[in-house]
Amino acid sequence: AVSTVAGCAGFGAVCGESLATVLTMSAVAMPAMNESGYDVSLSTGAIAAGGTLGILIPPSMGFIIYSMITEAPINKLFMAGIGPGILLTSIFMVIIMFRVVRHPEIAPKLPAAPMKDKLLSLLGLIPIILLFLMVVVGINKGWYTPAEGGALGACAGFLYALARRKLTVKVFLATMRRSTAMFGKVFAMFIGLKILSAFLGISRLPLLLSDFVVSLDVNPNLIIMAIVILYIILGCIMNIMPMMMLTLPTIFPVVVNLGFDPIWFGALCVVTMEMGQITPPVGVNVFTLSSLYPDISITTIFKGVIPFFIGMLLCVFLLWMFPQIALFLV
Repeated sequence: AVSTVAGCAGFGAVCGESLATVLTMSAVAMPAMNESGYDVSLSTGAIAAGGTLGILIPPSMGFIIYSMITEAPINKLFMAGIGPGILLTSIFMVIIMFRVVRHPEIAPKLPAAPMKDKLLSLLGLIPIILLFLMVVVGINKGWYTPAEGGALGACAGFLYALARRKLTVKVFLATMRRSTAMFGKVFAMFIGLKILSAFLGISRLPLLLSDFVVSLDVNPNLIIMAIVILYIILGCIMNIMPMMMLTLPTIFPVVVNLGFDPIWFGALCVVTMEMGQITPPVGVNVFTLSSLYPDISITTIFKGVIPFFIGMLLCVFLLWMFPQIALFLV
């Protein structure tokens, strides 16, 4: 279960999207955990919660959307996601180990693997790590733009799949169909966002709201707390992309005028909005797992993600109290 979370983090560093992480890791990890006699709520909870790391660990779709809306530099946002990503991954691992220590029956002990086999298995991580470093470090150093970095990463991933002989014509066409459908929806939402932004600009609503909030005689941290609570509630009924598109044009000017760092706020936003991927009634990761394994009830999966949801709340609190978790690499 711990290695499943680590695998989700590693795959998220290549993919940047939550749903694809869940689909991939459920195919890889779920059968092995079932064969080992794992409790279903633990295995599904680890995969569903681990899948959320896909939109936090750079290159992240969440940060890309945030950057496009707020015009914050994407290279700094990517670097700001590394600290919270490592922190949240570590929290998930500690939660799993704590649960298993208290209830050993939910994860029967597996036979020890020889050290040689463990070291050999790590060789498969080298191309993924190199791909991640090539994209993120190159963008951060200014060697190429984010668009060029994305193109380079896609090209390198394509060539790696060809070299491993895993990319058939059928898989390639299915991938292109899914990508076209996904980005068609994204661009349709951005067209709506541009119209909304133009309307908000004419109405001066963001500026009026920002001036009103700044004039309030309250601690700015209470405003941030209210925004976090709002995003947790909205996450129960909306996905991360429309949530960002609808709220950030109004909320972002308020946060900046209150004196908060926009890069730090981006990391806080993405971590908070991650919760919506596993909270009812619209927990995308949970419903994806349920569709893949119809014999497992949605209630069981939601029960399994509760400890991880609490861990995400802890991560948000730590990020709120210690902004340098996100900013130390920026």
